[in-house]
Amino acid sequence: MDVRRTVARACLLALLIGVLACAAAHAQTPARPTGPTPPQDWFGEEAPNELSLTLRYAFSLAAIALLPAALVTMTAFMRIVIVLGFLRSALGTQQTPPNTVLVGLALFLTVFVMEPVLVQIDKVALKPYTAGEITYQEAIKKGAEPLREFMLSQARERDLLLFVRLGNLPRPKKPEDVPMRVLLPGFAISELKSAFQLGFIIYVPFIVLDLVVASALMSMGMLMLPPVTISLPLKILLFVMIDGWHLVARSLVLSFT
Repeated sequence: MDVRRTVARACLLALLIGVLACAAAHAQTPARPTGPTPPQDWFGEEAPNELSLTLRYAFSLAAIALLPAALVTMTAFMRIVIVLGFLRSALGTQQTPPNTVLVGLALFLTVFVMEPVLVQIDKVALKPYTAGEITYQEAIKKGAEPLREFMLSQARERDLLLFVRLGNLPRPKKPEDVPMRVLLPGFAISELKSAFQLGFIIYVPFIVLDLVVASALMSMGMLMLPPVTISLPLKILLFVMIDGWHLVARSLVLSFT
């Protein structure tokens, strides 16, 4: 039962992300002038319901099309997968672990980090909607609030103000006034900066080890031996001895608190 509920929460979060990304992408589309309302007989008695259902399907398809990019840029996935990429590059192990393993680990860590958001979405949107207490539109609106709060908590004010100025928008007086077309890019570049900061911290000890090995080989006159041949097993040994995966996972999760 818990597995089904978790899957349902993840599906609702994915749909919310896609809908929000679709809405942000079309935020600047100018409204077309509306003409006179056609007579009711043109469409028949069921025209309003059929039109509403058609628009709902169209928005759902647009949300699904934007879903992969939205999942990457609107959750904790971006920071986690970039840091794991930095780690593999610092170790110098080429394609080990493979991309599939890194992406899978990043997805599991993302679900773990986003669990409070999923629980809140389930509480305020999924359960009331499945119980018939709120409509589809109300479920989307209420379910989007926890995701907005998460993004606002991780986005830097400097990055948000950048896009406010670029868009010639009035300065928001409170977080609820930040539009999605400002929040999305602001959150993305904030996540990139945080990921690069963590990646730099990970890189430093491995660079120091490479320098020590290269200096030792030069002092012994072993110029024909590539330093990476000696430093690679030493870096792997060091990483295993300090329980590196535990430390990296812990640092990634704590960076979102």
